[in-house]
Amino acid sequence: MSIVSRVLVLADRLSRPELALAHCDLPCGVYDPAQARIEAESVKGCMEKFHGSDDNVFKTRAVAIKEERADLVKHHLWVLWTDYFKPEHLEKHPQLHDIFWKATKAAGQAKKTNDVAVADDLLNQIGEIARIFADTKK
Repeated sequence: MSIVSRVLVLADRLSRPELALAHCDLPCGVYDPAQARIEAESVKGCMEKFHGSDDNVFKTRAVAIKEERADLVKHHLWVLWTDYFKPEHLEKHPQLHDIFWKATKAAGQAKKTNDVAVADDLLNQIGEIARIFADTKK
């Protein structure tokens, strides 16, 4: 098939878009709060390693990795919030917006501190999101 023919076929397909219905960006099964939880566990682990070391170079590396992982927590939470959860979920779970707000704030706070209690709070917030997520999958 020539390039011109391929372009014409593609143009024809684009001129007649098909309607695809999905709950989220892709068929369900690609979103999971476990990704945020795993990164939050890494944040907590880095904080614990920081406190367990006297090596300043090691501590500097632990902080850098912790901050990177905290950003990944925020990323995974934002993807869930913007791509998975829908208005009907918010109707059933009106606290959802506040929980996401608190969780992303906790991830930001984790970047500023090595207080393990902040990481524990973050993990608790993600746990609540996970419970609601599981409820939406029923």
